[in-house]
Amino acid sequence: MDEGRKRVLLIAASILAARKLAQLEPGRSPAFESAIASAITTAERIMARIDSRWPIPDRSTAPPRQGNGGGK
Repeated sequence: MDEGRKRVLLIAASILAARKLAQLEPGRSPAFESAIASAITTAERIMARIDSRWPIPDRSTAPPRQGNGGGK
């Protein structure tokens, strides 16, 4: 998994966990650890569904990207 995808999973998992974590007492607890693990699992499932619906094209067979014509 590349670094960009890891960042996306981190952001998604953070958003998913925030609501549940806001209801917990401060500090580490089994509930805290469970909420984080659940959010990561859910974020991974979401990414897998996105990948299956919109697969990333193989870069070796994709046509080259065209520039915008400008540039310095």
